[in-house]
Amino acid sequence: MTSTLITNIGELSTMDPARGTESVLKQAAVVLEGERIAWLGPATQAPAADAVHDAGGRAALPGWVDSHTHLVFAGDRSAEFAARLAGEEYSAGGIAVTTEATRNAGDYDLTRLLLARRAEAAAGGTTWVETKTGYGLDVEQETRSARIASSVVDDVTFLGAHLVPDGMDAEEYTDLVCGPMLAAVRPYVQWADVFCERGAFTEDQSRRVLAACRAAGLGLRVHGNQLGPGAGVRLAVEFGAASVDHVNYLSDGDVQALAGSWAGWDSAAGSGTPGTVATCLPACDLSTRQPLAPGRELLDAGVEIALATNCNPGTSYTSSMAFCVATAVLQMELSVPEAIRAATYGGALALRRHTGNDADGQRAVGSIAVGHRADIHLLNAPSAAYLAYRPGMPLTAAVWRAGKRVPGTRAGS
Repeated sequence: MTSTLITNIGELSTMDPARGTESVLKQAAVVLEGERIAWLGPATQAPAADAVHDAGGRAALPGWVDSHTHLVFAGDRSAEFAARLAGEEYSAGGIAVTTEATRNAGDYDLTRLLLARRAEAAAGGTTWVETKTGYGLDVEQETRSARIASSVVDDVTFLGAHLVPDGMDAEEYTDLVCGPMLAAVRPYVQWADVFCERGAFTEDQSRRVLAACRAAGLGLRVHGNQLGPGAGVRLAVEFGAASVDHVNYLSDGDVQALAGSWAGWDSAAGSGTPGTVATCLPACDLSTRQPLAPGRELLDAGVEIALATNCNPGTSYTSSMAFCVATAVLQMELSVPEAIRAATYGGALALRRHTGNDADGQRAVGSIAVGHRADIHLLNAPSAAYLAYRPGMPLTAAVWRAGKRVPGTRAGS
């Protein structure tokens, strides 16, 4: 098995809670062996390897874990974006425009578009990606989206409950989502989601979707509290969902409910029973001109948070996790380490991919430790602080995903 030594790392942010205050190493090195991390520590003590890459004093961190995207789509909604910036209010109805374009695209085109978006994200340091269905909205098209997604990304989420299609009764469509559609997509997906929001699905309809998907053995996620106060957070906690995403409008009770879900979790050690992650989507908030999710308040309350791009054609057409990290630091009052943790380890928590090592074979992502998956993001900067210090700049120098260099990135000078 081929091994690679990445040495002369000026600053290595492991995001490994087991290391405590020693989670950032100076003058470090990492050895990748196959898909796993085989060793990390001081560069002066690094073992020999088959290949060596000199990081040149650059900073390194885990690959980004983007736990919320909508990448299976065709079409363009730039006109809607421009209209929104000119003053039109965002509503969920624009999803129907993408649904029509996606239905009209062939399998080859949808796959090609998805592969291109996945490659774009990887070139920016994203090494693990979740994506959702939700632009098909009938049994055949949702199944097609799930099948295509399962061949390209790492985690697939069933989001048949994205919007009620034009001309359909909401109750009848909910029955379809909970029955034939769920059965058809089940072989291709690990998760289920519901858009519990005005203009989308009511609390009762959302509850039915979550109950049916849980009974089918899927992990649960919720789109909640994006456009105003609502039941999304409460439902997510009630059903033990792994995450509730958007979380722009939270009451004190919502925050307390989320915090309570983490009562069995030791954040410092990264052990125990994880609760419901609050996933913040700052690129979407800026695009829709919603208030930024209260990441600082959630962290202070003891809630684990994630940052994700929500890459989609209507409200957040970016796969740049670095942009989300910079926004979280500059506008959401997170520190640089907190934002990086939310975009790596937090995303892994939201997907329940935060554990796993040599012993069990399910390799953890979102952190750098022996036995975890070899996902490394090398920055063209001496410190991770540059992600916010030089916002918008192309700071990715090289990326290794599952131990393999991502094409188009380079190591060293």
